[in-house]
Amino acid sequence: MLAIGLVLLIPATSVLWLLSWLQHSSSRGYQSPEPWRCLFAVMAPFFIAAYGLRKKSLCPSGALAGLMVGFFLTLSNLCFFAALLAFFICGSKATKYKGNMKRRLEDNFKEGGQRDWKQVVCNGGVGAWLAIMYMMETGCGERPINFSRHYEPSWLAMAILGSLACCCGDTFASEIGSVWNSQSPRLITTFRVVPRGTNGGVSLAGTIASGIGGLLVGVAYYLVLRVMVDIVPVHKNPPQWPVMAVGLVAGMVGSVIDSLLGALFQFSGYSKKEEKIVEQPGPGVDHISGLPLLDNHSVNLLSAFCTALVTPFIAASIVWPLFV
Repeated sequence: MLAIGLVLLIPATSVLWLLSWLQHSSSRGYQSPEPWRCLFAVMAPFFIAAYGLRKKSLCPSGALAGLMVGFFLTLSNLCFFAALLAFFICGSKATKYKGNMKRRLEDNFKEGGQRDWKQVVCNGGVGAWLAIMYMMETGCGERPINFSRHYEPSWLAMAILGSLACCCGDTFASEIGSVWNSQSPRLITTFRVVPRGTNGGVSLAGTIASGIGGLLVGVAYYLVLRVMVDIVPVHKNPPQWPVMAVGLVAGMVGSVIDSLLGALFQFSGYSKKEEKIVEQPGPGVDHISGLPLLDNHSVNLLSAFCTALVTPFIAASIVWPLFV
């Protein structure tokens, strides 16, 4: 299956390269992808997907979807690739953390945390879509964040960072916060105590974990930005280290959005027979919260999209004015 994805990416790369060349010939300031960038955008996601298959972090369909998502994020900007890689590695480790305990609590627990194509697309699809918009707007390449001089690429870059930080933060909150917390969480809409594993349940440990997840994505983004971009004096571009703070805030905000959506539109009930939280109503299931309108994939997709929308405004109006 990975071989099929690799075969599909080769003509896709050629088409994008041709389109970018045509755009470059008619637009000043547009940056076409260099040959090494095209090659790296194909090979790096391929090896990462193969690694995920071997480590059972991805199933075959998830590896193929990851290959496609990784291609667009890597081709557009290596900072996006670094953020995606940090999310993949850290999220996979968090998913496998204390798996025995999660098996007793979760109805849909998967051994090893294998991600299928739905999970990959719902977590990385928003970022990949925004990466395509980034390439259409300014081409391929790494640029410092500067909302006053380069608003469009800065907006799109922070939106992509926000979507990935949201997904990583939510993964940390649900996978690590749930086992860190010694007390039962509280439903975000009513603040009443609910069993562990309830959609929309929040705790202090989960909130801290979501910030750590977002911070890791922001750190990865910043480190590659410092390596790839010659940061010019402050009078031309502001300091770039607040990118890490944006990741931290986006991780926490995204986790809150995910919890709100889960509490309102995702069913949670307690099965007396299985003695665990389930996401479908049925006989012997006591309703806890939410309506059976969305599943976990839909909630992840919507929360990533919403976080991508608000993160640029948080970065431009709060984070950079606060720290600079």
